[in-house]
Amino acid sequence: MAINIKKAPQGEVAGASKSNWFADWQQAHAITSKERKFFTEQMALLLETGTSIQASLQALKRQLSNPAMIIVVEEMIGDIEQGRQFSSALAKHPHVFSSTYINLIAASEDGGFMHQVLEQLLALDDKREELRQTVSSALSYPIFLLFFAFAVVIFVLVVVFPKFADLFEQIQDQLPITTVVLMETSEAIQRHWVGGLIGLGGISIAFVYWANTERGKYRLDWLKLHTPGIRNIFIQMYLVQSLRVLSLSLSNGVGMMESLKACKHVVANRLFRDFIAHVEEQVESGNGVAIGFSDTGFIPPIVEQMMHTGEETGNLPKVLSRLSDYFENELSSRLKTLSRLAEPVMLLVMGGVVGVIVSSLILPIFKLSRAVG
Repeated sequence: MAINIKKAPQGEVAGASKSNWFADWQQAHAITSKERKFFTEQMALLLETGTSIQASLQALKRQLSNPAMIIVVEEMIGDIEQGRQFSSALAKHPHVFSSTYINLIAASEDGGFMHQVLEQLLALDDKREELRQTVSSALSYPIFLLFFAFAVVIFVLVVVFPKFADLFEQIQDQLPITTVVLMETSEAIQRHWVGGLIGLGGISIAFVYWANTERGKYRLDWLKLHTPGIRNIFIQMYLVQSLRVLSLSLSNGVGMMESLKACKHVVANRLFRDFIAHVEEQVESGNGVAIGFSDTGFIPPIVEQMMHTGEETGNLPKVLSRLSDYFENELSSRLKTLSRLAEPVMLLVMGGVVGVIVSSLILPIFKLSRAVG
């Protein structure tokens, strides 16, 4: 049966061969989520039509353009030829395939529904991408306005105010306080801009260094879950990520402990990972997963309530899926609301800043014209 496979995102190139430099090259050129999604989509299509795993990988290899991904597929083909299972071949490439991906494939290998699991994994990747785009679009415009306002203020202080310095000296004792402050700030920037840039660069480097230490990462993760105004956004985002993985894993036969471990790899927050570890301890002690979710102060009560219902009725995967959809809708609505509120607030702040600057220039000019008159 002829199978039409659409071309990979970057076009077709010749296959790459293994070489000694690839290990270093691979570290600098990560395989993107778009390429992983292409791999997942095409494998699902090929397996659904009855093509064997080895033949599917061979057909897919010819459609790839990224040398790193080609090497990964070549190694998987070699593993399959040696009699290894597909999940074992995937597990050798954790930089490409997550533990959730590997566990779900392993659970489907004996059930004959691997192509369905691949389609679910593709949908999971699409949901993650949609969530990232929602967060990015909600924050991009306010951030742009903030940087634009900062650039305008710096331009006025460095270019505009110095032109009026000599003129304003004639009425130095009559200048408004805002004009005096802005002129002194302008003079300080002109005199010490080199030192200021060095100091700003040093502070930035120190912050980046601190943020990459274990203490700094933990502190930033703590702030995400405890800072008013943003804590609910991060909590809902982490719940969407973890509950969706948990639901997908359990519905495809993955054990509860493996599913919880997969959740820890999905969420990039140490405090939330500690919370998942606490849930694991509760499950190991014989308590239900709902008990673990009830022992913390930042998980909404609805999660515990619905999990209890899911455990009692035996529909926990379905309940978790509903919860993830619920929090995703809540997060999207919250971000859209914040974005709509941020725009007028930022415009109001920019208008206030511009008004102060303009009045600091216009009022002294009026006083000067009266003095001359």
